[in-house]
Amino acid sequence: MLKRLLLYVWVITIPLFFALNAWQSARYYQLSEDVRRLEKVQQDQLEQNKRLIAGIAVLSSTERISKIARDELQLQKKNPSEIMQIHIGKRTNQDG
Repeated sequence: MLKRLLLYVWVITIPLFFALNAWQSARYYQLSEDVRRLEKVQQDQLEQNKRLIAGIAVLSSTERISKIARDELQLQKKNPSEIMQIHIGKRTNQDG
């Protein structure tokens, strides 16, 4: 009786292992596809970041800013003798 029960369990277990193996294979394939897709998205975002950083470098160059200030805003550099600096110090309590 015990041998027969073990045989039934064995007969049922083998197809379950095959089904589990097939499920794991399908799951592995799906996860691999997700990883590939996410790696491509990451690579695209890295390339976009590089382009944006290059754009920032071009837009923030001192030559470009000086040209805009001079040509479009009609700003001029002042001589150091024309600049007045005002320093405001801390007030001290002199109440004694």
